[in-house]
Amino acid sequence: MKYFYKAKKRLVLALAIWIGLVPNVYSQDIVTVFAASSLTNALTDIADSYQATHDTKIRLSFASSSALARQVEYGAPADIYFPANQKWLDYVIEKQAVDAKSRVTLLTNSLVLIAPNGSAFAANPSVESEPSSSLLDLLAGGRLALGDPAHVPVGQYAKQALNHYQQWDELEPQLARANNVRGALVLVERGESPLGIVYQTDAEVSTKVAQIATFPAESHSPIEYPMVMVSEKPSKSAMQFYQYLQGEEARVVFKQYGFGVNQ
Repeated sequence: MKYFYKAKKRLVLALAIWIGLVPNVYSQDIVTVFAASSLTNALTDIADSYQATHDTKIRLSFASSSALARQVEYGAPADIYFPANQKWLDYVIEKQAVDAKSRVTLLTNSLVLIAPNGSAFAANPSVESEPSSSLLDLLAGGRLALGDPAHVPVGQYAKQALNHYQQWDELEPQLARANNVRGALVLVERGESPLGIVYQTDAEVSTKVAQIATFPAESHSPIEYPMVMVSEKPSKSAMQFYQYLQGEEARVVFKQYGFGVNQ
């Protein structure tokens, strides 16, 4: 009986301590951002800096813009949606899943052709400032890595660019389709694809690939990153971080990673 009493006392004490700690554990506000994979490095740095000076936890979820749009459409608990093209933002607005009034176009990017470091392309590029040469010949039986044009923005931009050079039809059977831009980057980094098409910002964060050529802006639609609040009545913390992403401190980081920043 004495042992039972002591054990019960310890349990009550532990429960009291746990209950006392719960408010501290859950008092920190959480802001969830659904963002395109190409924003991974820049947004991670921005979130880290923000959390260092604010009592707010920034939860980042990276994937293809289309996959995230579907999640937002079906009510996933996001505060901010930050895709890599206007199309998917239009989609969630049409579905009335976000606050259309909060829409802002924040960033721009470029499209580049990449090859693994140490490859013949990297050592002696046979493609000049823009990829007007036949990529099918350059692939020599290999596959061209890019985001799946069916649902990944970088793949859709790539398809437009290849159509501009009248190479899409011959290259389509030779594609290695990735679920997002980082997947395409990895295929080239590992040497599984001799060439790939990614955003310039993704190529620049990798130490394993070389940029062989840049697709001119006129070869594809403008690469733009719009941003929107999901709720029409966001939390104070969500609104503050949304505004921070548009401020000077965040702009500096975006520029460091090679993004164009709209003023």
